[in-house]
Amino acid sequence: MTGIAAPHASGGAMPSARPRDDLTHVELTWVEQKIEYWIRFGREAHEQIIDRRRRVVSFLPNTVFAFVRWTANDFGTVSSHIDIVRAIEPGEPHQTLPFVRPGGEILLKIEGWPKVESVLRHIDGIEAIGIDADTAAPDHWRHVHNRLAAGHQPQTYTPAQHRAFLLRTRVML
Repeated sequence: MTGIAAPHASGGAMPSARPRDDLTHVELTWVEQKIEYWIRFGREAHEQIIDRRRRVVSFLPNTVFAFVRWTANDFGTVSSHIDIVRAIEPGEPHQTLPFVRPGGEILLKIEGWPKVESVLRHIDGIEAIGIDADTAAPDHWRHVHNRLAAGHQPQTYTPAQHRAFLLRTRVML
């Protein structure tokens, strides 16, 4: 891929002149085979193209998104990270992350290519059963983080788990 065509799940971003102040902004960079910062999933509310290699995507409060950061030099991969984050409401306590303003609630934070690749495969598995990864239970992403941090395989997310999460969410409203 070249320039601005970095992989991302746009989910129908609606361009506008200026993003809202309550959005969470993520700075993306794409210099092929050197710096590749991209969104794996999440519904973008706004996109600002800075130049052919950089853009800023923004998310509404309570939107869940996956942010992948990968860098390399002439000798190979230098670092790789994936963060699954819930965009925050204005004034809500949050954690800070590089390239994410103001920050968010971190549901999963993984580094190192083998573990990042495992999370990407896990996301693919959730999507393969017809569930949008950004609608999966936040507790499941915490589970995946904890299992991988301990060197274990996470449990598979199931349609039954997803239905239970959606029902709990409706009851809490």
